[in-house]
Amino acid sequence: MNIGAMSPRPARAGARRGMARTIATAVLLTATCGAGHLATTADPARAGAGGTPGILSSGARAQWLSSSHAAARNVWAEATRAASLEPLITTIHAASAKPVDCRRAKCVALTFDDGPGRYTDALLRHLSAYRARATFFVVGQNVAANPSVVRRAYAAGHEIGSHTWSHPDLTKLSVAGIRAQFARTDQAIKAATGVRPKLVRPPYGALNATVRLQTTRPMVLWSVDTLDWRHRDSAKVARKAIKSVRPGSVILFHDIHPTTVAAMPKVLKSLSRRGYKFVTVSRLFGGRPPRIVYSGGPLGLT
Repeated sequence: MNIGAMSPRPARAGARRGMARTIATAVLLTATCGAGHLATTADPARAGAGGTPGILSSGARAQWLSSSHAAARNVWAEATRAASLEPLITTIHAASAKPVDCRRAKCVALTFDDGPGRYTDALLRHLSAYRARATFFVVGQNVAANPSVVRRAYAAGHEIGSHTWSHPDLTKLSVAGIRAQFARTDQAIKAATGVRPKLVRPPYGALNATVRLQTTRPMVLWSVDTLDWRHRDSAKVARKAIKSVRPGSVILFHDIHPTTVAAMPKVLKSLSRRGYKFVTVSRLFGGRPPRIVYSGGPLGLT
């Protein structure tokens, strides 16, 4: 064999497979030890695009836990075939993260509306750099157009909430129209992540008694509006978020604006230095958000 004539391409592929097996081994050991937090599916038909692991529904998670050895072997197989290790690594990070107790820590919920969009992946990288968890209130038609982005966000440990299918003012729709907006978005999110969203944010914050009656899920508004949709200026967006935040704040951003995404490293760095922990809306309220999340924090809401 003429080693000098060998192409470097197979060597890179071999190195990638070797790394994949190493990471898969870590998953295997984690599952064997009973951690069982990685929600990867053993059904290839439900795997994500590009052969990456899919996401189990909450109903199937208990079954996964009872068969962690088999699931881990499936992760091994997926890892050795994967063209990209990023989804697997992201899922491992999400599984290893320890939950934050917001009764003791200074917590803040970063929320992002109207995506997913072309800048959401960049935002996910910024959040990952600070091990931050956020809540994405996504528009159903955008989810249908970009399901892989939502899948990556969910796999990274972020929370996915409904922001309706096409972003209408719900107070101007009929009961049937409101329900259709929720139902279509639920279907799109479940198709992308395997789970139905547990939170809803009405577009424009427009809410009345009729809208509230169409779902039992918490309606999440905000306590800090960065006005990033109006001020397409990263410095202004960052200043507003940093100046206005308090423990328990729910901050409103829109990840469809590049200026907002560009502001996030400064926001994350500044608030981290002040001791803030970045959590999902559900984690902010200890897993049980109130029926209406207006402002204040977990102790000041009813």
